[in-house]
Parts: sequence; structure tokens; C-alpha cells
Amino acid sequence: MTQTVGGHGRDIPFSDSDFRAISDLAQAEFGLNLAESKKPLVYSRLSKRLKARELDSFPDYLALLKRSEENNERLELISALTTNVTSFFRENHHFEMLRDHGFPSMFDRLKESGRGRIWSAGCSSGQEPYSIAMTLLNKMPDAARRNVKILATDIDPKIIARARQGIYPKEEATGISELFQKNFTHKTEHNELGMSDNLREIITFAELNLMSDWPFNGPFDAIFCRNVAIYFNQETQQRLWSRFCEMLVPGGFLFIGHSERVTGAATRELTGVGITSYRKTGSGSRLAS
Repeated sequence: MTQTVGGHGRDIPFSDSDFRAISDLAQAEFGLNLAESKKPLVYSRLSKRLKARELDSFPDYLALLKRSEENNERLELISALTTNVTSFFRENHHFEMLRDHGFPSMFDRLKESGRGRIWSAGCSSGQEPYSIAMTLLNKMPDAARRNVKILATDIDPKIIARARQGIYPKEEATGISELFQKNFTHKTEHNELGMSDNLREIITFAELNLMSDWPFNGPFDAIFCRNVAIYFNQETQQRLWSRFCEMLVPGGFLFIGHSERVTGAATRELTGVGITSYRKTGSGSRLAS
């Protein structure tokens, strides 16, 4: 089956073989699993990239993507194929679990390790790590001095740039309580909501492809990776869960998306402790009653 899109004075065909080639590239580069049902969506989004690059065919676009100097276009591809939907304190039960059970364990470990680390993997435009930081600073105002940090990563450099900026329209702040807005945000000159300096101080934003090598060793007291694995096939998901498990301290938490479940070898060490919340077995892993 071939679809067409108008461009440069004629239609641009998009065949099943074109889709399979895009799908294979997305799987190899980013671990994305593009089902056949996604073909219209892929076609709609990538046709805009062809127009932007003044290309007349998808084979030409695929050839462009293979060039070593076209890393930015490969990032445009991943941005086009994924959806950055997020909000402050989305799935709030995770932040409650972190507050009530994750932080007490982390604070105990601080006495021995002298460090605390939380990872927001697939942080999108930053609402998740800023929500973590607000929750943390509300319990430990001197977190920066105590060497407690949040790593926030995403594959999309444009979305990471927005996260670093930390400025959001007022309508995106609905998930932030009045107390947290008062303590951790300010209004900008354009009447937007800016994140406070003490939040920024404990967050490091970085670009990262989860399918590549990770340039850090951990360990982490908690990892958030929510609504990211839905883009991967089961084998890739299971490999990712195992890699996260290796990065967690004993008793550390993994929080995943509402439609995701940990499966595979990681289930030997990760135990469900709440709605899409898992805890690594080991010292201090029993939840308080």
C-alpha cells in the first residue's frame, strides 16, 4: 500500500517498504517499536520533515538519515515519532510513595554514603524532575548541601532545552499546590511560571538515548521512567528494566507509566509495592506499615 502527500508540486509516495525501513531504523537507533497501525501517524509527521529538507521521496530521506553529519536530523526523527505529554505531579501517587517511603530510606543511607541520587529518565519538558525536586525540598530544604541531586535525561535536545529553561504557561501549573507554587515558583515578566533557583540547583539536565551506553554508574535511590517503555517491544522493555534494576540501591524505587508493567528477569529483584511502583529487594526494602 502506498500513501501520498503533496509537496514540491507533486505527491510524495510512502510505501509499505518505506514504512518498514523507517521502522527498522527507529528500532535500531532508538529501540522504538512502530506497529503497522502507526503508519498513517508516521507518514503525517515525517512528511513535514521531507518538506523542511526539500526532499521528494522517503528513500531520499532515509539516505539523508544515514549520513554521519545528519545527527540533528536523526534527533528530529525521534522527536517526530514520539509524543511529549507530561504535567506537574502527574500520577501523584508516585510522588506520595517517594515522599513517604523513598525519602526516609534515602535519608538513612545518606548517613553512610554521603550522597542521594534520583533519576528522571525520559524527563520530557521538565515537569517531572521539577515535581520531584519540590517534593524533595519540602522534606529536605538543605538537599543541595547534603549532596542530594536529580539527574533528568531525554533523547530530544529541543525538549531538554525547554526543561532547562524552566518556564511554563500558567495553565500548565494546575498540578502544583498553592504552597508549592508559593515556595518554589515565581511569575515571569510575561506572566508565566518560572521554577526557582533552589530547584534548578539540584537538577542536572542532559541528553541521553536510553538504548546507548549510560555515561554514569549510579547508584540511584529512585528512578522515574514513565510512559517511555510503551514505545519499545517487550524484549527491549525487559532489557531496560534489568538495566534500571542494576542502577538502583537495595531498597530503591522504580516508578513506571500507568500502562506499563515490569516483566522478565528484573522481576526477580523488583517487587510491586503500589500502583506501577516497584522496589528493589535488599536492605531496607520493607515498606513501613
